Amino acid sequence: MGQKVNPLGMRLGITRDWTSRWYAGKKQFPTHVHTDFRVREFLKEKLAEASVSRILIERAAKKVNITIQTARPGIVIGKKGEDIEKLRQETAALLGMSVNDVRLNIAEIRKPELDSQLVADSIAQQIEKRVMFRRAMKRAVMSTMRSGALGVKVRVSGRLNGSEIARTEWYREGRIPLHTFRADIDYGLSEANTTYGVIGVKVWIFKGEVFDKSELAQQQAAEAEGAVPAATPLAAAPAAPATPAAPAAPAAPAASAAAEPPAQA
Repeated sequence: MGQKVNPLGMRLGITRDWTSRWYAGKKQFPTHVHTDFRVREFLKEKLAEASVSRILIERAAKKVNITIQTARPGIVIGKKGEDIEKLRQETAALLGMSVNDVRLNIAEIRKPELDSQLVADSIAQQIEKRVMFRRAMKRAVMSTMRSGALGVKVRVSGRLNGSEIARTEWYREGRIPLHTFRADIDYGLSEANTTYGVIGVKVWIFKGEVFDKSELAQQQAAEAEGAVPAATPLAAAPAAPATPAAPAAPAAPAASAAAEPPAQA
């Protein structure tokens, strides 16, 4: 009872997947883990303004696939893909591999309000800009609940408003069942570096319970597809007005004909 555990690590293999996916022997394992850490730190520093939530790394047959989940893909890609090509070369140099063996994928986050890491980062940025922390927390909670979350909790710790004694304040709306393994809970941690010290921001977002893991995998795959699903409604849009336009004409005289007999009577 009362032992604190990371909500993401506890749900690995249940509702969560690993952010690094590869297999290595005893000798290579520590170097791979350390390299993954360095790559993530480097990419987060380079893409600080691009709202990067998560960086997934896959290794297979001496090739590396890196997927960057971001709310602003345009900033990552740059004009005509110049920025991403430069980023790919720098990442390959960090990994000690050739550029052809390193692949960078960009996955767009459709609803940044439902991503706990992005919500925590936005609150931290507001606190750094001297916005009142209570206002930033309430605004984040309201926008997350409006986007369709079943529950959200935001916790801020440190020298709030520059007070002498550090304290913790939190807001919660909806429900956050942390003890339920099948609950799809997203957790994010961010830090605001202010003139009077570091303020920590933690965000928990409850999106619903997962009964079938394959459904969750399909949902995550659809989100990661980027602009591909958006093309289908656009193609279907012009066909929609054409069908109701034809029956609309005969419907009007039918209504007038029906109205005529009571008028004569």
